[in-house]
Amino acid sequence: MANSPQAKKRARQNERRLEVNKARRSRIRTHLRKVEEAIASGDKEAATAALRAAQPELMRGVSKGVYHKNTAARKMSRLAARVKAIA
Repeated sequence: MANSPQAKKRARQNERRLEVNKARRSRIRTHLRKVEEAIASGDKEAATAALRAAQPELMRGVSKGVYHKNTAARKMSRLAARVKAIA
């Protein structure tokens, strides 16, 4: 357990960051799931709209340090390709 005042403060900060990052990750996953569901239903317009809504969320996660830049780029690329492939 943390003993010094600095270590105690860092422990408090880490708890707060954990909650914020958990919420942000959850929000991003929700947006990605909506894109997946739209792709599964075969509705190209809904999938495109969901993808457009998911992109800034995912990039916000990158800028806040929740996801790595390349991970987000890979996810976006794969989703975009799948949306484009809907006939």
